[in-house]
Amino acid sequence: MKKKSFAEAECPIARALDVVGDWWSLQIVRDALRGVRRFTDFAQGLGVAKNILADRLKRLVGAGILQVVPASDGSAYNEYVLTAKGRDLWVLLVALRQWSDRWIPGANEYGQVLVDAQNGEPVAPLELHASDGRKLDLTDLRLVASASTRAKSA
Repeated sequence: MKKKSFAEAECPIARALDVVGDWWSLQIVRDALRGVRRFTDFAQGLGVAKNILADRLKRLVGAGILQVVPASDGSAYNEYVLTAKGRDLWVLLVALRQWSDRWIPGANEYGQVLVDAQNGEPVAPLELHASDGRKLDLTDLRLVASASTRAKSA
């Protein structure tokens, strides 16, 4: 069954999922955030079939999340490095991890904790805050037409 594309969807969440919405892509980004750069290292760490890995890497490069660069050791190989667009996905991955630790039985029992590198303390749960610093929950939010949308309809 062919995957439906959300590239032209009105919903920004659907558009984002079109780019990074399969499980291999986010795991590739996770590993790249940890410093993995070579195809063989991604393949070994993920246990994914090489054809699937090659496809996902190609898509992530095409989306501007990864870029291909010459190997850092001067060898003939290429490496994959995150772009600024790719590095910005770290917040999404932290949010997914924290959600999993809270709601998936046994997910937080594999012996790793996300800590602040400066003081070694566990990272606090992510929160959404208003521009004035207030903590927001779902009941504090609503979607409204953006200025550009209002201008188009006028």
